[in-house]
Amino acid sequence: MSGAAVSAEPAVARTRMLRRLDAWLQGVSRLLMVVCMVALVGAALVLSYSVFARHVLKLATDWQDEAAVFLLVGATFVSAAHVQHLRGHIGIEAITTLLSARVNRVRRWVVDIVTLAFCAFFAWKSWTLFWEAYVDGQTSSSTWGPPLSIPYGLMAFGMSLLSVQLLLQVAIGACELGRHDGVRAHGVDAAAAATDRTGGHA
Repeated sequence: MSGAAVSAEPAVARTRMLRRLDAWLQGVSRLLMVVCMVALVGAALVLSYSVFARHVLKLATDWQDEAAVFLLVGATFVSAAHVQHLRGHIGIEAITTLLSARVNRVRRWVVDIVTLAFCAFFAWKSWTLFWEAYVDGQTSSSTWGPPLSIPYGLMAFGMSLLSVQLLLQVAIGACELGRHDGVRAHGVDAAAAATDRTGGHA
């Protein structure tokens, strides 16, 4: 067995393990996506009822808007990890076609690191807001007055899940970059050895 194959085996094993974790996380995210879809439908129904109650029944509404906002906040943040896994966010690909495959891998890995740093900070601040709202019993300023710990908690949970997804993608990217570098370096060493033995390329 060649030295490159032996050295590549740990990287392959790590990548395989990380991809199993990623698949498990996606199973959880897909279940949460069902909940998010139900939340979106619920928000649409609440807003539709609000319009009907205001303009047809002439009733005052004091909870529908905030309930819809809470549902939309939960659906947006909790589904973010699944969207990131699919890389379904909006991206500008003006220069990606001009770059080589390796440069694109490095570019995507660096972007994932920067995004992870931002999302981890966002998650930490969200948990801080959630804890303060929970301990202090903070509520909204409306007559309904729901606890603010609900939207903050949904936001914190969603951003934490997104941070875990990004962490897995960064780790998988690092393993794959290392493996490609090792294979390429072995190819260069093998070519140099062949040149030394034969005095030139075959």
